[in-house]
Amino acid sequence: MGLLLLTIAVIGIAMLAMAVGVLFSDRCLRGSCGGPEVLGPDGESLNCDTCPLKGRPARV
Repeated sequence: MGLLLLTIAVIGIAMLAMAVGVLFSDRCLRGSCGGPEVLGPDGESLNCDTCPLKGRPARV
């Protein structure tokens, strides 16, 4: 039972770390291959050319 809880905790920490990384990366969202496209607040699809964060320098 202890190994199961440890495994769940490790996977949860990894998911939390990935979520924090996405929040702080300041990148535009993109749809995955075959996934739904990402829509902006006006309902139009977002891509690299229409991303509102395109002109901003990346935070390191």
